[in-house]
Amino acid sequence: MHSAVFLIEFGAIILGLGLLGRLAGRFKFSPIPLYLLAGLAFGTGGLLPMGASEEFVAIGAEIGVILLLLMLGLEYTATDLVSNLKTQYPAGLVDFGLNAVPGAIAALLMGWGPVAAVVLAGVTWISSSGVIAKVMGDLGRVGNRETPVILSILVLEDLAMAVYLPIVTALLAGVGFAAGSATLGIALGVAGAVLFVAVRFGRHISRFVSSDDPEKLLLVVLGLTLLVAGIAQQLQVSAAVGAFLVGIALSGEVAEGTHTLLSPLRDLFAAVFFVFFGLHTDPASIPPVLLPALALALVTAGTKIATGYWAAKRAGVGVKGRWRAGGTLVARGEFSIVIAGLAVSAGIEPALGPLATAYVLILVVVGPLTARYTEPLATWITARRTPSDPPLPAVPSPSASPEALAEDRAGSRAQVQGQTHGQAHGQLQGQAHGQEQAQEQEQDQDPVGRA
Repeated sequence: MHSAVFLIEFGAIILGLGLLGRLAGRFKFSPIPLYLLAGLAFGTGGLLPMGASEEFVAIGAEIGVILLLLMLGLEYTATDLVSNLKTQYPAGLVDFGLNAVPGAIAALLMGWGPVAAVVLAGVTWISSSGVIAKVMGDLGRVGNRETPVILSILVLEDLAMAVYLPIVTALLAGVGFAAGSATLGIALGVAGAVLFVAVRFGRHISRFVSSDDPEKLLLVVLGLTLLVAGIAQQLQVSAAVGAFLVGIALSGEVAEGTHTLLSPLRDLFAAVFFVFFGLHTDPASIPPVLLPALALALVTAGTKIATGYWAAKRAGVGVKGRWRAGGTLVARGEFSIVIAGLAVSAGIEPALGPLATAYVLILVVVGPLTARYTEPLATWITARRTPSDPPLPAVPSPSASPEALAEDRAGSRAQVQGQTHGQAHGQLQGQAHGQEQAQEQEQDQDPVGRA
């Protein structure tokens, strides 16, 4: 009986997610807010709470986070990451200062304490790589001049997760300074070792994993990822960071084949993850934090736009590209929910989960809009502030009399001569070798003048 109820509940969840994803695709926006709303509807305090499949959904959610980070790591090579660290680290520092600090300040103002401040700083800091990648593809901006700048900031944020997540994990566990320092040291050591192995022996690892049989490739890569993620978590390092580093170690045809094979699994379990987060958030707890979430979303949307604008300007991108870069970075999503989920599981602050849910719901909807409309809006505002050019002389009606045409032509000629005394006058001199010769030639060719 329990098995039948589980199958019914889980099947209903998957079917509902599929229909919601199709609805989001029809209207061309991210399905993440719909997945979160679905979790709210069927979770604690929702319309129809589901209990039989909760344990399986929790495991699926953890796999979803691992696959999200694995697929993100497959997008980059170790060489790319090292290059980004060397050239774009100032943009990463500006990104942290402008976007993490508002979250920490907001938590302290609400009296949540330093641990919650560190967590909320991460929620407001990290942009959604998944949403941003989809938006750039939908808008046809993958080959734009500002795209490398956007990707560099996202990569730096993902690398920072390797340091940030162990710190948050240690703080949430309540360990002392010595144990926390040891955890951070282990995390940095593991991350550095994996990056070194990826740079020096990435080809050998890819050759070992490679297989012409898609089934074998899928099993080996998925098994290796889960194994490394489990070992990383056992060493007090985030399982997601371990999966991310596995993705970095794979390259070439192996990375491409893995991406193709695991994309459907990633989408499935990532959707389950967002539903799981919603299941553990009571909808009744969101209205009290809606105004703080809205205020925080407005502030950090502006700081993200400023971050992208500054980074693109530093890279020599034009003004329009700077605005596009800033608007594209606004969306928050899966990583903000991952960070908030750690805090919710630890139970440090009951209102943190609802605030993060409302915050992500706002920005995951606003993010695609800012990506599309920030640059046109900024161009329109700039054009309104710029003094307009002097009006051109009025064009006479074709039905006007020859005398009126001649009068208008004479008036226009006098206006041009009175305004220029420079460029326009010099062009007339260069073309006719003198103002008088130009006027005589015009009169000879003008039918109105001949009349």
